[in-house]
Amino acid sequence: MNAEQIYDAHTDLWVRREPILLSDYSARPRVLQLCGNVQGKTILDLGCGEGYVSRQLLAAGAQSVTGHDVSASMIDGARKTAEQLGLSGLDYSVVDLRRADFGDPKDPVDLVIAVFLFNYMDTDSMSHILRRVRSVLKPGGQFIFTVPHPMLPWIKPAELPFYMQPKGGYLSSVDVPFPGRIWRRDGESVEVQAVHKTFTTYFTALREAGYTDMPLVEELHITDEHVALDPDFFGPLVDLPLHVAFSLTL
Repeated sequence: MNAEQIYDAHTDLWVRREPILLSDYSARPRVLQLCGNVQGKTILDLGCGEGYVSRQLLAAGAQSVTGHDVSASMIDGARKTAEQLGLSGLDYSVVDLRRADFGDPKDPVDLVIAVFLFNYMDTDSMSHILRRVRSVLKPGGQFIFTVPHPMLPWIKPAELPFYMQPKGGYLSSVDVPFPGRIWRRDGESVEVQAVHKTFTTYFTALREAGYTDMPLVEELHITDEHVALDPDFFGPLVDLPLHVAFSLTL
């Protein structure tokens, strides 16, 4: 299944107004921290899904957040939730970011985020987006993205609450889709996918797209606070690298 099919099929399990998915605890809060003070900023949310992070950025004071996603069902969910909450300053549209341009270089934004977007595409598609992000960011603007940790498929068994199943070896399987699953704290789970890339893949793509400064790179993981909140759910993931966050400033 491709990204559009995965998310169209299970939109009801993604739409939420509070943290419930594993990555709502292990990844998205750190993304929001890395965004820093967003008061008055214009933001692009690439692969926005049903708008979970967009809404939090708006609540933190962003002037506007524009979200793009390939799944029409997820965009519909984002629009409905924003309407139900009476939120203005959010704009959502269905866009296949792998092929289409986005944003306007004549009207650049302050911040671009891409939370678990690049794991649904090959390196060439990712490189297209990396180049476009540079063209739509203001000088001094920030770009933050997260991906599953490249080594996770080989070190985490195919068990809850999160896994990716490798196909082949670490070095030889670049751009090979790995199926996976991520659980919610209520016991429901959703299908996910990782089109495998190594750390070298990411750094090479960034350099070739014109990013010259070293990014901040963090391996995201379960903390003691997570385990204290729900030992049964978070305990199996202690000391494992789950995701990677990249933060770059132009």
